[in-house]
Amino acid sequence: MSKSLLKKAKTLEPLHPNKSTALFGGEASGILNWNDIAYPHWYKMYKRLIGNYWQADEVNMSGDVRQFSLLTKTDQDAYLKIIGLLSTLDAPQTRTALLFSLYASDPSVQSIMAVIAQQEAVHNESYSYVLSSVVSLDEQNEAFQLGRNDPVLIKRNDNLMQQYNAFVDEPSMENILKTMVFTGLLEGMFFYSGFAFFYNLARQNKMVGTSTMISYINRDELEHGRFIAELFRATLDENPELNTASFSDWIYEQFKESVELETEWSRYVLADVEGIDLDEMSGYIKYRANKMLRMMGLSEIYPDHTDNPMKWIRAYVDNFDGTKTDFFEQKSRQYTKTSDLNGFDDL
Repeated sequence: MSKSLLKKAKTLEPLHPNKSTALFGGEASGILNWNDIAYPHWYKMYKRLIGNYWQADEVNMSGDVRQFSLLTKTDQDAYLKIIGLLSTLDAPQTRTALLFSLYASDPSVQSIMAVIAQQEAVHNESYSYVLSSVVSLDEQNEAFQLGRNDPVLIKRNDNLMQQYNAFVDEPSMENILKTMVFTGLLEGMFFYSGFAFFYNLARQNKMVGTSTMISYINRDELEHGRFIAELFRATLDENPELNTASFSDWIYEQFKESVELETEWSRYVLADVEGIDLDEMSGYIKYRANKMLRMMGLSEIYPDHTDNPMKWIRAYVDNFDGTKTDFFEQKSRQYTKTSDLNGFDDL
């Protein structure tokens, strides 16, 4: 892959066309006319994103305040560790979305990434909000330290951290694409063992306020993952010289390793949690990985996990319907005429 570095997009270049000539490294005036963009159906994605607006303090946590002390010690520990996990994943997402927008020459991408960045900031605020509702300040701070001192969590996040930092140090097209891969993994798979824990509490009528908050976050992340997958496919289609067998192999390797790390983390944090079958959880992680690979135009790697083994989760969050296509076999002209490709058909 080429290692040539991209320059940050200029804010205004009136001599260039309003419709960008490329998503990254192209020419565009900086003036956004939603009726004249390179990928017209992304306006619908933008509208869906802003339609998801919510604030953390809109969620009533009074029931959770009463119930937290009644949870088992196992559930309390898992609750705090998973909030710690989610905070370490969402915190860098605000900045990563902004970094994508800095190098995107397409103004529609810049605007969509601005909305995603704002939503990720709200997600991170929500973790502070739920913890402040149920535990002391010392316990809150301890939960937010887990990303820095829990060895299992550090190991689980290491590959993502390395790639995100590589994008900062070397903003090449290769690193932008690789960072999209990890962002897709994060939005579409890394969160889900944590989400499952809170939904499991809710189906026992426990900590329903927290579950409601998580469902809002989950809904946002589904849209984020959907857009990142489309952005990845479109960027790769615009740069066919980067669409190599070695890059595909790299993606499959990252997915396999990420599944192993997520499974290890889930067995660590969900051990002895009543109501969650760890083997089902492992299958669910592989199912989520297959789904994200399809979204990105790649093949499934877990043929025995094409169906959701934890269907009860679907009751707790919105889901999307759509068709499945292999984007690597499509042309850019076809892609721009298509809307709502490869939606999440279920959780």
